[in-house]
Amino acid sequence: MNRVLLFGGTTEGRQLAQWLARQDIPAAVCVATEYGASLLPPGVEARVGRLDGGEMETLMREGGFGRVVDATHPYAVQASENIRAAAQRAGLPCLRLLRAGMEEGGWLHADSAAHAARLAGEREGNILLTTGSKELDAFSAEGLRQRCCPRVLPALDSLSRCLELGFPPSQIICMQGPFSRALNEALIDRFAVRILITKASGRAGGFAEKAEAARAKGCELIVIDPPWQGEGHSMEEIQRILEGER
Repeated sequence: MNRVLLFGGTTEGRQLAQWLARQDIPAAVCVATEYGASLLPPGVEARVGRLDGGEMETLMREGGFGRVVDATHPYAVQASENIRAAAQRAGLPCLRLLRAGMEEGGWLHADSAAHAARLAGEREGNILLTTGSKELDAFSAEGLRQRCCPRVLPALDSLSRCLELGFPPSQIICMQGPFSRALNEALIDRFAVRILITKASGRAGGFAEKAEAARAKGCELIVIDPPWQGEGHSMEEIQRILEGER
C-alpha cells in the first residue's frame, strides 16, 4: 500500500487526512505550525514546520512515500510549485487537490491584496478583513488600518503581526472557523462594518457564509481573486485514485 505524503493545513487537507485515517491508508501530513497540527484528526501523523524545496525532496525520498498530495491553500502558489518540483525530482507522482469554486455574485473584484486595499481606501466605513495575517501589510497604511478589523487565527504569530503593524487592539478578532452566516453578521454588527474583504475561498473557506452576511447587512463585498490553480483534481477524484492504489 502506498504511503501518502499530504501537504496542507487547509480545511480540505484536514478532511482528506481524516478520510485517509478512516480508510487505513498510511499517511503523514505536513503543516506549517503546531497550531495547524492541533487541528488534525486524532492519530494522524503530523510533520510540523515550513520546508523549502530541498527539505521537501529529502522527506519524499527518505520517508517511504509512494504518493504526494498537495492540499495547500489555493493562494499558496510558491508552496505548490515547490511541492510539485520536489516530487518530480524525487520521482513521486503528485496530485493537486483543487478547492471547489464559487458562483459570481455581484461583488467587487481585486487582483491582489494591494488592489483590495486601494478599493477599500476609496470607500467609507469600517472594514472586516478576512484575508489572513499574511496579507495584513497591504492594509496597514495610516488612515486605513484604523478602520480595519482583521480576523486572524488564534495564534501568537498572527496576533503579534497585527500589533506590529499598528492595528487597534480593540478591533483585532482572533478566532478559528468555520464561521456561520449568523456569526459573520454578529461581527459586522459589533464592529459597525460597511466593507467586507475576503479571498475567493470557495466552500471550504466559508465564502458563501461571508457573502450572504455581507448582503444581508448591506455591506460592500471586495473579493481578492485567486491565482490560476493549474491542473488538479476534486476531493472525490483524489479519493478514488488513492482507493485504487491500496
